[in-house]
Amino acid sequence: MTALAFVLFLLFASLGAGFLGALTGLGGGVVIVPLLVLLFGVDLRYAVGASLVAVIATSSGAAAAYVREGYTNIRIGILLEVATVIGAIVGAIIAALVSKDAIAIVFVIALFWSAYSTLRPPSPLPPDAEPDAISKKFRLDSTYPTKEGMVAYKVHHVPLGGLLMFGAGMLSALVGVGSGIVKVFAMDRMMRLPFKVSTTTSNFMIGVTAAASAGVYLQRGQIEPAIAAPVALGALGGSLIGARVLPHIKTKALRWVFAGLVIFAGIELLRRVLQGGL
Repeated sequence: MTALAFVLFLLFASLGAGFLGALTGLGGGVVIVPLLVLLFGVDLRYAVGASLVAVIATSSGAAAAYVREGYTNIRIGILLEVATVIGAIVGAIIAALVSKDAIAIVFVIALFWSAYSTLRPPSPLPPDAEPDAISKKFRLDSTYPTKEGMVAYKVHHVPLGGLLMFGAGMLSALVGVGSGIVKVFAMDRMMRLPFKVSTTTSNFMIGVTAAASAGVYLQRGQIEPAIAAPVALGALGGSLIGARVLPHIKTKALRWVFAGLVIFAGIELLRRVLQGGL
């Protein structure tokens, strides 16, 4: 494959990854890392570095559209990002101390757990359930647009959500997925945000998380411009398209796209690890 063909393949593959990342709140990293490692034969650490750059671009492309349309809960995003960035810095330090196979196994576990959690129906809240005291203090409750008009929602379990966000930041630095996997789960299942609010708020947050991790990878020389540049450009274009499509897709369909995507990536990575191909 010539250098030009390699760049073009990366560009168009990342376009699709950015599109799916914008729809599911994952930022595209959950597709980009397996794509680079399994299809293009890129070293796992360089794939993570390129994915983090792409996640920053994806977040920048989709976040503005989601905020304008009224889906993103900015107050929640800013509050939880503090824990996520701290986790990202810790995770980037740990990433230098563990093997590539160990990182891949962490990634696979996160993928399967995320798919299971997304498809399992959440236990219903009591009709009179009140938001946490922290939610009241920071005025985290909000509304989001639907075909029937604006719908109000309350925010629950903020401290537990913050703890999961710390883990999300570590995951971002270890495997380059922008930590959207854990963020969407935390906001959707633990904090009980509507799924579209969870995915859009995740997109709002993941750029900052990825930037904290990418700085460490850049300092180590594990971000290759020839790989990261086309990946970031493709992911940015895909995220802009995804942001326009999201309001017209049903939540149930989003959950199946999310689950199917991560299961496929998890199976392929696990097969490669067991065969010693990383």
